[in-house]
Amino acid sequence: MKIAVLYGGTSTERDISLVTGRAVGLALAGRGHEVLLVDTACGDAPVGPEQAAAAAEIGAEPPHVGHEEGKALDAVAGRAVTDADVVFVALHGGTGEDGTIQGLLELAGKRYTGSGVLASALAMDKRAAKVLFREVGVPTPRWTVVRCDGPVGGGGAPGFPDDICVPRFSGGEPLGERVSRKVSELGGYPLIVKPNDQGSTVGLTLVSEERYLVPAVESAADYSRYVLIEAYIPGREMTVAILGETALPVVEIMPEGGLYDYESKYTKGHTNYLCPAEIPDSLSSELERFALLAYSALGCVGYARVDFRVTAELEPFCLEVNTVPGMTAVSLVPMAAEAAGLGFPELVEKIVELA
Repeated sequence: MKIAVLYGGTSTERDISLVTGRAVGLALAGRGHEVLLVDTACGDAPVGPEQAAAAAEIGAEPPHVGHEEGKALDAVAGRAVTDADVVFVALHGGTGEDGTIQGLLELAGKRYTGSGVLASALAMDKRAAKVLFREVGVPTPRWTVVRCDGPVGGGGAPGFPDDICVPRFSGGEPLGERVSRKVSELGGYPLIVKPNDQGSTVGLTLVSEERYLVPAVESAADYSRYVLIEAYIPGREMTVAILGETALPVVEIMPEGGLYDYESKYTKGHTNYLCPAEIPDSLSSELERFALLAYSALGCVGYARVDFRVTAELEPFCLEVNTVPGMTAVSLVPMAAEAAGLGFPELVEKIVELA
C-alpha cells in the first residue's frame, strides 16, 4: 500500500510531530508498505522514512515556529499525497489537528487516519468539547474562559455570553477583579490556566493563589486568543486510548513534579507510567465507559486518547480528547496497545486499516 505521512508542520508541537512521523513511517515501511513522509512546513518535498528528519531532542519548552503561507496546501497537493492510498496524519496541534488539514484532505478526496473535520475541531476547542461532555453526562472540571483581544464579536471564533473579555489586559477594570468573581464558582484556588486550543499542555500553569493568575493568563494568551481557567482536580492522572471502538487498558501517569506539564511530558526521567493502572476494576470500567462516551460525543473515529483526573475518592473527571496523540514507540497509545497485546508496527498498521 502507498502511504503518505504528514508530519512536522508549524505548530508549537512540531518537535513531537517530527518524532511521531518518523517512528510511524519506519514502522509502516517495516510492514512492507511504500511510505513517503511530507513535512507540511516545507511543502511538496517527500522523503523516505530513513531520510526523514526528526527532532534531535524535544526541549523543555515548545518551539516557536514561523508560519509560511501555502506550504501545507502545497504538501497536500503534492505528488506523495496525490499518489497515496492512505494519508497518515501525524501532525500534532495547530492546523494539523484542528480540522484544517482534514478539510484539505476531504477536498482532495483522500482517505486519512483519525477523526474528521468536525470532530477534530471540537476536540481541539477545549471549551466546546467540555460543553458536549456535560451534555452527555461525562464529568468534567468546572471552567470559565477569558477572551484576550477585546469585546465579543470582534472577529474570529464566536464568544460565549459568559466569557470574560479583555483587550489584552490594557485599560478598564483589571482582569484579576473580573476573574476573582468567577473563582468561587470554580471552587477557589488552585486553578489550571491553559490555552483553549493547544495540545501537549503548552502554556499550562497551575495557579495556587490570586497574585499568579494574571501572569498565567498572559502566558496562555501567547498561544491562543481564548484562555481556559479550570478547576484543579487533586488526585491522579489517567488516560484511556481508544482504537476503533475499543478502549485499551488504562495508563496511570505519575509526574515526579506533581504536574504533568510540557516539561514533564518530554524530559526523560521526569514522569513514570504504569500500564495497566493499578486501580479497581470498577474504576477501570468507568474510565473506559466515559472515554468511549466522550469519543463518540465528539464524533471521533479511528483512534484517540482521552485524559482524566481521578480524585482520592476515585471520582473521574474528563479533561480532553486528543485526536492525534503521540505515536512514538514510547508514547501512551502504543503503551496501552502493548498491554493489550498489540505491538507498535501492528498498531500503526491497524490505524491505517481503520482509515
